Amino acid sequence: MSEIIYPRSPRETMDGWHYLPRYIDKIRLHLAGKLPADYQENLGRAFDGMWLKAAGLTHEQFLAVVKQALTDGEVYDWVRKNVKRTQAAKDAHWQDVLSRPLAADEAAQARLQLRKEQAGIAHREDIKCFIDMLDADEKRI
Repeated sequence: MSEIIYPRSPRETMDGWHYLPRYIDKIRLHLAGKLPADYQENLGRAFDGMWLKAAGLTHEQFLAVVKQALTDGEVYDWVRKNVKRTQAAKDAHWQDVLSRPLAADEAAQARLQLRKEQAGIAHREDIKCFIDMLDADEKRI
């Protein structure tokens, strides 16, 4: 029986970017053929896509960087050299991610509630956003 290897928490940081270590893990798991099927659909999209947009990159560009790098340090060096954003821009990206689902987006609010129900944690009022849901679903909180 194979055990699921989860990517790092979206709250992990690299070069001031929240979420970046998780995206790197997802790419590495994908390249190794170990990214769970339910993660495949959003690879390079959703929160990955939000990071890419904030960084000014495409999924294909960043996939190539991670594929060539043996360590997180090499990815860090590449990002630091090639992705020039202020800390304020990095913080704005993270606040945007944490705001999901948006309060006015009833469909997304319902999707979060459904995901909580499917995970058997509908009673958890501390789970207020999709980032909380990811950490709860992957057994970190």
